[in-house]
Amino acid sequence: MLLAYFHHLTTQPSWLLFLSFIGFLAILKHSIFILKWVFITFLRPSKDLNKYGSWALVTGATDGIGKAFAYQLASKGLNLVLVSRNHNKLKTVLKEIQADFPYTHIKIVPLDFSNDLSPGIRLVEEEIKALDIGILINNVGITYPSARFFHEVDENVWMNIVKVNVEGTTRITKAVLPGMIERKRGAIVNIGSGAAIVVPSHPLFTIYAATKAYIDQLSRSLRVEYKHYGIDVQCQTIMLDLQFVKLAMKHGARPTGLTHYSGALLACSQRLFLMLGVCLLVFGGGNKSLHEILLSYFVNGVDEEL
Repeated sequence: MLLAYFHHLTTQPSWLLFLSFIGFLAILKHSIFILKWVFITFLRPSKDLNKYGSWALVTGATDGIGKAFAYQLASKGLNLVLVSRNHNKLKTVLKEIQADFPYTHIKIVPLDFSNDLSPGIRLVEEEIKALDIGILINNVGITYPSARFFHEVDENVWMNIVKVNVEGTTRITKAVLPGMIERKRGAIVNIGSGAAIVVPSHPLFTIYAATKAYIDQLSRSLRVEYKHYGIDVQCQTIMLDLQFVKLAMKHGARPTGLTHYSGALLACSQRLFLMLGVCLLVFGGGNKSLHEILLSYFVNGVDEEL
């Protein structure tokens, strides 16, 4: 049977054999990637986050996704530096986390990213100077109060968006990075958006999408620059249900403990830690669905290393 098959092949035109060989290589290439993806997504155990360091710094830590990350990090044995605008909310989150994880050491730093950042950044640098900051979660970010055309956006609104999303993320990263370089280990997680990566354009939220495109490119470039220092960089692309996003932006999420968090928030934070150090882009959302699987396949590409 096998000999007959090979004999049949020898009777085919050379151009057809060549095209068949190219097709075989393409199928093999994508099959290998799919097998890697299945292993990483479903079989590979998550990393021991403590290998990066004993402390994690989270910005925008008093509500929503940032608070979920803080809970996840505490549950994995890391101490926390929580940075956010509202000092009272920071104290509340500190008490909530320590109620569930009493052995977690927590420092809080009030910092309004929409104001002059220099004094706040100096305070952050002073607080972390003697700490082994192994993980940085750049979660802080704002967007429009409602959809509107570019020319209708007030100057103070778009300037605040740029200041918080671009300058805030950049300066916090600049403050934390030297310690990671010195220790030759660390992880930086930037919170991106499908508005900048998945869709070809994001009308009516133009400036917000542009700032998230900056976050995407910042993550890509930092990953290349600092990989040889043992620093992993990741961009978590949030793709949550629209109603959930509206709720989170208007009211925030105020659970009383880790187990009370919504499935969407837990899915984002848990998936991040599973993929940390493996893929540049991680798509986080409520429930894993076909569109997320396809996006993680095509956007990350076949060149991501295990």
